[in-house]
Amino acid sequence: MHPNPNSDRLLHLIERAEHLLSRLDAVLPHPPAAPDWAASVAFRYRKRGAAAALEPVRHVATIRLADLREVDAQKERLVRNTAQFVAGRSANNVLLTGARGTGKSSLIKACLNEFAPRGLRLIEVDKADLVDLPDLVDLVAPRPERFLIFCDDLSFDEGEPGYKALKSVLDGSIAQASDNVLIYATSNRRHLLPEYMRENLTYTHTDDGEVHPGEVVEEKISLSERFGLWISFYPFTQAEYLAIVAQWLRHFGVDEARIAAARQESLVWALERGSRSGRVAYQFARDYAGRAGG
Repeated sequence: MHPNPNSDRLLHLIERAEHLLSRLDAVLPHPPAAPDWAASVAFRYRKRGAAAALEPVRHVATIRLADLREVDAQKERLVRNTAQFVAGRSANNVLLTGARGTGKSSLIKACLNEFAPRGLRLIEVDKADLVDLPDLVDLVAPRPERFLIFCDDLSFDEGEPGYKALKSVLDGSIAQASDNVLIYATSNRRHLLPEYMRENLTYTHTDDGEVHPGEVVEEKISLSERFGLWISFYPFTQAEYLAIVAQWLRHFGVDEARIAAARQESLVWALERGSRSGRVAYQFARDYAGRAGG
């Protein structure tokens, strides 16, 4: 029996097609698979090549709302919004902006710990991966839990792809987020995009004295305006900084006499760091408590 050359060619073509498909499958993006939702209350969205996954955070930060001092007004607003969300009532996406080290990210993590027993979950997404936000929204939409999509230290340069994806979800487009998803973002930039002096030239003045921003400025404002709730943080005064230092020293088990003795040293520490932020206060307290055996 003679071999059939046509059959051999067909088999060869099939093998080549299967090889090509396997190579394409390795580079084409895939929507993330559902994780073990019971593994944690917090997850990180990670991409490795074309593969995407939600990785459980094994050791979630233990910070509590009571640990955060001198941000009571900001705390009250974020806790109220989060409580409404967890209870199934209407709530807003939140943009937390302002001075570095003042507790923006810590406040979100503390809210997670407060409301996790009531079904709150958090998914941290890097700015570069926001293009996949619609896939994440679709993945969690059928779940009974309530999800915070957390974007830390968010800012965009001109033309970055994640900008449009975030804007679309915030805007309530056809692919809007389901009612069990909110976006909580922190940023040092109020409008999330770099602002240049030359853009001031695009402002227009009307005859009655009103000032109107130009198209470039309007576009930069448009993303932050899509967050329903803005919470602003400000640099701490010396008294506020000292109160935060004392709070963290108590947290690390330092007694009141040593807390009083640490006052001047904590001020020198802040001076050397060039900041009286909550982060600097925490770092001083860790160092002091460690040296003191607290």
